[in-house]
Amino acid sequence: MRVLFVSALGTGHVLPAVPLAWALRAAGHDVRLAAAGDALVAERAGIEVEDVLPGQNMSGVFEWIRANRPELVQRLGNSEATRDLREAVPVFAQVADRMADGIIEVAARFQPDLVVYTQLQGAGPLVAAKLGVPAVQQGFGFARTAGVNELMREHLADAYARHGVTGSATLHKIDVAPPSMIPGEPEGWSTRYIPYNGGTVLPEPLRQPPSRPRVAVTLGTVSPTMNGFATLRRIIDVAAGVDAEFVLAVGSTDVGDLPDNVVALPWMPLNSLLRTCSAVIHHGGAGTALTAIDAGLPQVVLPDGADRFANADAVHERGMGVSVTPSDVDTELMDWLLRADKPRAIAAEVREEMHAMATPASLVPRLVELAAS
Repeated sequence: MRVLFVSALGTGHVLPAVPLAWALRAAGHDVRLAAAGDALVAERAGIEVEDVLPGQNMSGVFEWIRANRPELVQRLGNSEATRDLREAVPVFAQVADRMADGIIEVAARFQPDLVVYTQLQGAGPLVAAKLGVPAVQQGFGFARTAGVNELMREHLADAYARHGVTGSATLHKIDVAPPSMIPGEPEGWSTRYIPYNGGTVLPEPLRQPPSRPRVAVTLGTVSPTMNGFATLRRIIDVAAGVDAEFVLAVGSTDVGDLPDNVVALPWMPLNSLLRTCSAVIHHGGAGTALTAIDAGLPQVVLPDGADRFANADAVHERGMGVSVTPSDVDTELMDWLLRADKPRAIAAEVREEMHAMATPASLVPRLVELAAS
């Protein structure tokens, strides 16, 4: 069986699909990824990748949208609007339309039996419809997708017409959110989230248990680019007065002078870092929230746009952490994060729930049957 994965531009979209690609490869199936920009990082996972938008990355495409359709970018920063993924469709439809021609060209050569596409990548259902094969949506967080694919189809009417596609693909969904953290039933196949953040040779700080509580701080790959480092600076200033070690997962970014109890480490897999931590402070990225759950950690979430408000709500409402604004970050909040028993107990409970879910490998026979049908 040949499976074409189709991803939106961001690493947060493509990385959750890597474990399913591995499972298919391990079962003997051919896998290829059509992607662009930051999502090309999946090649480090041993996956064949084709770049369908050479020279473009996520920040560049969003700058183009900001210049040509500023009202769309503004919608992504609205806390109420972005709790509904349908509000993000106009932005991601612009990106999908720019990628569609390249993805169709890859599919014509690869001739997949099945298409797996990430949420908000409307070119996935388009190519599946053109080839007459089923499509499976790879979920990556807590925001619900009811109505998203239908609305995306409307926004991509020109792309469908350009490629002579009049029908729609048969769609199925994979939902990685722990069921206790979502309203109602899972969307499609409820499947365990397996953290994949790349590999590394572990640096010395991650090989030994810390001598005092360690707090991971990450703002992801998109938020600092779009919103700057004011939030990170606030966290650093407050951390100076807390009896704990703070590890900034900011890659090669220069964050200036740091207190003695704050260290900035080079890029590393987030799951490797979180296994050594007592808590995490982050921006509300779906992968970050789910990786923190996998590690059983309480969370302080500082959402600032896109689906991050929906992810922060899920963490807050389940009781394993809180969703706050940067101005709420103070030593009292840090003390609560490190010492409160209830969020830690709930985080451990949901971790067990997550680890009991069916793994991506269990989906392989279903996908084979789906492709055959």
